[in-house]
Amino acid sequence: MGKVDGKVALVTGGGQGIGRAIALRLSQDGFAVAVADLNQDTANSVAEEIKAAGGRAIALKVNVSDRDQVFAAVNETVEKLGGFDVIVNNAGIAPAKILEEVTAADIEKVFNINVNSVIWGTQAATSKLKELGHGGKIINACSQAGHVGNANLSVYSASKFAVRSLTQTAAQELAKYGITVNAYCPGIVQTPMWSGIDKDITSAKGKKQGDATEEFGSKITLGRLSTPEDVSAFVSYLAGPDSDYMTGQSPLIDGGMMFL
Repeated sequence: MGKVDGKVALVTGGGQGIGRAIALRLSQDGFAVAVADLNQDTANSVAEEIKAAGGRAIALKVNVSDRDQVFAAVNETVEKLGGFDVIVNNAGIAPAKILEEVTAADIEKVFNINVNSVIWGTQAATSKLKELGHGGKIINACSQAGHVGNANLSVYSASKFAVRSLTQTAAQELAKYGITVNAYCPGIVQTPMWSGIDKDITSAKGKKQGDATEEFGSKITLGRLSTPEDVSAFVSYLAGPDSDYMTGQSPLIDGGMMFL
């Protein structure tokens, strides 16, 4: 996309992995970026990386499962960066466990972070964009697992199906305010999250670490795992003006794992 001028984006889970790549890419595109993460140190590191490259950024410690903290983060973004145009509800977790062993605590934790945070982020962004009197963009982290459920990732898959549904319903409700709502659906991305998934799946199957990556990776048409930058390039499109006529969509950016 082309450079934006004077716009502001908030990225949750921005301290590492895909979130870090998104924060850096949006800064390169011209956004001032609020890097929100539960880990203050990683948020600070990414914000400093952006500033060292000549961009504008702040770091925010946020528990995205807490509605009040998400609203406060949006307010602080406006106060410190002078505006608000885009939220990327990127934060998420992906514990791997066979369905028979899933507990109530597992479900509560995954849905609080992966689903509730999207609702709180959507609410906070909508409230602020309406207050500011202009439209904007809400961008949600979905997944290939939000299109087809993956074995050993039942609760994660369910949470991402929920995100895809929320993206569709929010798009319909918010269009009248000039707000578009879309999601991005990565496949296997080389991040600390994926390393944890691989470890959990292979351990449950009694295999060696790396076997899950090899198994899933063999299904990728382009013949390689994704990098965080592959995903952030697509989020750049969703955040910019070239996607203004797109809403309610959750496209795959998975290298050809799936064809719909």
